[in-house]
Amino acid sequence: MNLKSPLGRLRLLAILEGVSYLLFGITMPLKYMLSITEPNFYVGLAHGWLFILYIILCFQNIYLHRWNFKISFLALAASLIPFGTFVADAKIFKHTASRQETR
Repeated sequence: MNLKSPLGRLRLLAILEGVSYLLFGITMPLKYMLSITEPNFYVGLAHGWLFILYIILCFQNIYLHRWNFKISFLALAASLIPFGTFVADAKIFKHTASRQETR
């Protein structure tokens, strides 16, 4: 994963955004069952920023790689589904990176 390329940064951010989404599975029960709100606040804050950055980097890569509507929609929608960014990384971003390396 080349972090100097926009696609490499998107792949890393997809993983981080997916992990932050899954952390809600831990922090939500803490908040609502044990009344411990602090972890949920910080995970929510991090997840919000990672989500915004993910969407921005998706648009950047949509433009740079000229993804069609279907691929663009799937990459953007992946951020709304648990495990979605992991699947997008495996099916879209990794495939685009391997195609880019063969050029």
